[in-house]
Amino acid sequence: MTRLSEQRQPNQPHNNPRHIRVAGTDRIYDRNRLLLVLLVPLMMTMIQVSSVTNILPSLGEALDASPSQLQWVLSGYALALGIVLVPSGRLGDMFGRSTVFVIGSVIFSLASLLVGLATSAPMLNVMRVLQGFGAGVLSPQTTGLIQQYFVGQARAKAFALFGLVVSMSVATGPVMSGVLIAMLGPDQGWRWSFIINFPLGVVGIIMAIKWLPFGKERRHVGRKKKQARHEYLTMKKAEGQEVKPTKIDLDPVGMVLLAFSVLAIMLPFMGQQPAWMWLLFPLGLLLLSAWYFWEKKYKARGREPMVDLELFRIKTFSYATAIAAVMFLGSTSIFVVLALFLQNGMDVSALDYGLMVLPNALVSAIAAVWAGKRAVVHGRGVQVIALVLMLVGIIGSLLLMWGLDFGISYWWLMLPLAILGFGQGAMGSANQTQSMLDVPAEHGGTAGGVMQTAQRIATAIGNAVITAVFLLGIRWYAGDQGYYFGVIISFLLIIAFVMIALVLALIFWRDGYRQRHAQAV
Repeated sequence: MTRLSEQRQPNQPHNNPRHIRVAGTDRIYDRNRLLLVLLVPLMMTMIQVSSVTNILPSLGEALDASPSQLQWVLSGYALALGIVLVPSGRLGDMFGRSTVFVIGSVIFSLASLLVGLATSAPMLNVMRVLQGFGAGVLSPQTTGLIQQYFVGQARAKAFALFGLVVSMSVATGPVMSGVLIAMLGPDQGWRWSFIINFPLGVVGIIMAIKWLPFGKERRHVGRKKKQARHEYLTMKKAEGQEVKPTKIDLDPVGMVLLAFSVLAIMLPFMGQQPAWMWLLFPLGLLLLSAWYFWEKKYKARGREPMVDLELFRIKTFSYATAIAAVMFLGSTSIFVVLALFLQNGMDVSALDYGLMVLPNALVSAIAAVWAGKRAVVHGRGVQVIALVLMLVGIIGSLLLMWGLDFGISYWWLMLPLAILGFGQGAMGSANQTQSMLDVPAEHGGTAGGVMQTAQRIATAIGNAVITAVFLLGIRWYAGDQGYYFGVIISFLLIIAFVMIALVLALIFWRDGYRQRHAQAV
């Protein structure tokens, strides 16, 4: 695979770097509008993960849901999201990312409305799965379109905003749901936490149809597809790039193998499951191995696999994906444990909890922009700094939670959580930029799907393991002391995962330093 630094960015008029020219049309598209269209739905999908932890008590009471049904409110969304990320990224790369993005937005918006209107726990869980499916369809298109239409520092800035949205969504979700419950009451508050996505989604879909460039679609469908194809080939030849004949190869076996392997790996970690369910985990690993060999053999036969395994030969992609996955094993559980500890153990209200984590979101935004300016050249070092700051924030939060037993106010947690937020924001921005730095644009959606799938699997496993450790600590000691013991042992496990990610980041940074030194010599 060629490095992106060796490629000229397509569809970029020389007179204005903000504008995009798409083959087959005279329309000029604006990159700033494109970014707005992409990031708002991304924020909506991410908020639907973080906000739910704050509304589960209200939701369970309103629908008379059992603990297992409440668990599936979280798990069903995550499971559907994880299964469809890579296949939908592949479909976007093949048929046109803008169209697949719109389809995912429609599914997500309708499902959000139906979740909010649910009259029973089973109906709500089915709609949550559909909502996760829609989120999984649109999410990799965001990465792919940024990779396709942004280059150099402009791409780093776009991924900085991407990281900002992810970081802020995690922290602002509980604030939003807490405010809605305080304003509308427990029954209507949780419903509007979902319904609000529908009108926003409709506006977003209209904007997407108007502002997204539907370039590849014009080469496959419509009356002017021959003209669009001719213009595309002419442009590629002018850029000195070889263009292979259009060939649609879906690799259905690869899609099925990967989908079932992700399902089997994630399912045992989705809440309280029967003991036999753990047999699915080794089965999932076997299916993942079968998928790997199938993809390798498929390409050797001259076919186009769903995931080109050459992606993993790109150091920036492989290292950044591994660092993020290990980090997600621990970091995404921080706010889950924190919410359980404060709300269930310390009787902190949902609104107070949401306000307490708000500085984390604000600082994350600042950090993402700061890191975005440095992510291309110094991104490896930024990841090291970010992970160190995350460790400082996590350790500080643990010490303060321990101090609550001695009369310290829980509002002091805002300080270490702000430090944690800076690390999270900087990490998200730098890691996303570094992961896609050398990935060819034509594989942007698939690569984004692979990376996000690794993160979703890590999140599912991390949440299950760390929450189980927290609950084990509660059962170990009777009374309020159980909550303190639970938070200590669960946070120690979180620290261990983040430290492993830091070691990987240091190796990645050292490898980059050696490369620069060798080039200088």
